[in-house]
Amino acid sequence: MGYVSAVPVPQPRARAATAPDATGSRRSLAAGLLLGAAGATVVLLASGQTWAEGKAAVGGGSLPLTADGQDVTGLPAALAIVGLAALVAVFAVRSAGRLLVAGLLALSGLGAGLSAYLGASDSAALDEKAAQTTGDTSATIDALTHTAWPYVTAAGGLLILIAGLLALRYGKLWPTMSGRYERDGTPRPRKTPRTAPDPDRPEDLWKALDRGEDPTH
Repeated sequence: MGYVSAVPVPQPRARAATAPDATGSRRSLAAGLLLGAAGATVVLLASGQTWAEGKAAVGGGSLPLTADGQDVTGLPAALAIVGLAALVAVFAVRSAGRLLVAGLLALSGLGAGLSAYLGASDSAALDEKAAQTTGDTSATIDALTHTAWPYVTAAGGLLILIAGLLALRYGKLWPTMSGRYERDGTPRPRKTPRTAPDPDRPEDLWKALDRGEDPTH
């Protein structure tokens, strides 16, 4: 008569199913970090470049004036900083908190992109400069032109938005910044406290001596 083994047979399918999840988690994490950081950098750099150029009439001549992104709107740069903070905070919170921070990250990118796109055709900043320069509140800008930097800024905002969407979709699989967790998000095994050697067991005393401990304490 044969015997039936009680040892459970490993299920290769279950192990194989977790491999794509781990791979997708690492890829989404790397993509989210790269896109978020790159997008914020692009927004901060591009918003400091010249967005609009023109000439203000002064006496019998004209005075060339320029306006950078900060003159037009400071919103993209401010939202890029918020996005960077949210990108870091995603790894410090869990569950519902992570979803809220990921949503803030996505909204920061959306707001930065929209405000930059709307500022691409703005002329109010140069008109204000013309009024300050000439001392005439009714002065306006002639030969107004716009550069491509507002659209570059909007593209940076789009990258932040994509990073936020990735965090919303895959953020629950990402690890948290905690010393009790490994990189794959699994808890580290707790160290069991070392018990005192049993005086009735000579082998325990010898092991304690080998470790440099005093077995009499």
